[in-house]
Amino acid sequence: LPGAADELFRELSPAAVVFDLGNVLIDWDPAAAIAAGVGEDEARRFMAAEDFDFMAWNHGPDSGGSWAEAEAEVCRTHPHWAEHALSYRRHFTASLLGEVPGTAEVVRELHAAQVPLLGLTNWSAELYPHAPERFAVLALLDHVVVSGEVGAAKPDPAAYRAVIERAGVPPERLVFVDDKQVNVDAAAALGMDAIRFTTADELRRQLRERGLPV
Repeated sequence: LPGAADELFRELSPAAVVFDLGNVLIDWDPAAAIAAGVGEDEARRFMAAEDFDFMAWNHGPDSGGSWAEAEAEVCRTHPHWAEHALSYRRHFTASLLGEVPGTAEVVRELHAAQVPLLGLTNWSAELYPHAPERFAVLALLDHVVVSGEVGAAKPDPAAYRAVIERAGVPPERLVFVDDKQVNVDAAAALGMDAIRFTTADELRRQLRERGLPV
């Protein structure tokens, strides 16, 4: 039955692609923003500190907390790192180094082929507006779920459920692309077809394997 076979193929084929933004589409380096305030040597020392975990601290605003609260906390608990931490938000745009080579072209090809595209990013609601202002490729995404806006950051399952709900299709029909294995694993646990991003060329190969037109 050709009609039934066609319908089965459609049900099994990817319905949309969900992209992480940082270090998949946008080259993000927080040390560059910190260095703009305290210098490169101090930025390196701060990012390597044993008594302060920058990524864990950053996860608070990414999960819906305010930067004012996060900064007040570091000033209270780690005053010797206060200027370093405050430099991040003050000079945030310096952390956005440009497009990750090649992935914007993959997005453009998928968009031209009318493949639905979404974003799921760990990004504070306060700082996210800098991204669409600077990166035109983001306008090709049908919707971007920003963790700081929904109050849940990857790998929290609630973040993935937000983008699944927005896509309006079963998770099995969503191809999810992220550079962090923990985020890929969390997506796969919810049934998404998850890909660990390494390079645009490798991503293109993996998307082709799934029948996507790139």
